[in-house]
Amino acid sequence: METLGSLLQHNLLQESFRDAWTRLLESSAKFHVVTWGTLLLYLSSYYLASLPGFIYQFIPAMKKYKIQQDKPETWEDQWKCFKMTFYHIFTLHIPLSLAVYFYVEYANLPCDWNSMPRWYSAILQIFGCFLIQDAWEYFMHRLMHHKTLYPYLHKVHHDFQAPFSIQATYAGQAEILIFGAGFSFGTFIFCHHLFSLWLWVVARIVQNTHVHSGYDVPWDPLRLVPFAATSRFHDFHHMNFHGNYAAIFTWWDELFGTDKEYENYNARGRQKEMKEHDN
Repeated sequence: METLGSLLQHNLLQESFRDAWTRLLESSAKFHVVTWGTLLLYLSSYYLASLPGFIYQFIPAMKKYKIQQDKPETWEDQWKCFKMTFYHIFTLHIPLSLAVYFYVEYANLPCDWNSMPRWYSAILQIFGCFLIQDAWEYFMHRLMHHKTLYPYLHKVHHDFQAPFSIQATYAGQAEILIFGAGFSFGTFIFCHHLFSLWLWVVARIVQNTHVHSGYDVPWDPLRLVPFAATSRFHDFHHMNFHGNYAAIFTWWDELFGTDKEYENYNARGRQKEMKEHDN
């Protein structure tokens, strides 16, 4: 049973959030709130979500959690990725943020507090978006690895065999737009409020940077989620190049057998550990 203290705390948090949301909408024109708000939310989420993986490289105790320990991050590679993400701000993300505004206007997507979805509804909406994105990305990703398409669509993203967080969106513009279509489909179907759309932006960025982190930490919450694609799962795709095409859930790879090389790799690793333990 909810205590009086927890109930009051919940109400205070809700009132604070309501006041902040209302002030945001009243302080600026809708165009600025939606356009620049979306852009700033994307950038802040991306760089903040990339920060833990960036910091790990300077902590000696974290080295044991590095998946490909023979391929450490370099300043040159990280700077190369940062420059490309900064370039994408002007060539992709500003135009896409403008597109979000026109979508909000065209679809008459509500932004007011009274239309705000309940927390459980927002979670279900984001889960639905993940399902759409996962299916779209698996098949598009697998198609991009076809020899006739790979050099033109996906080769840039595989410049690094060992991924790291800020490398998550190191890709050509065509690839970003193709994968972004799956993001849009989920938005059209499930996001019925500006808050839901923003929440989906943050959730997808955090998930994407996480699976590209290059570290398999024991406190990874995805370990508790059935069929979740962890950083170790996606890291194998970069290391092996083939297989493990899904970036969110593993069931498509399991269904089509594109995780067999990963399973064999893990089996060999377990056998090696057993032999070393016996010796």
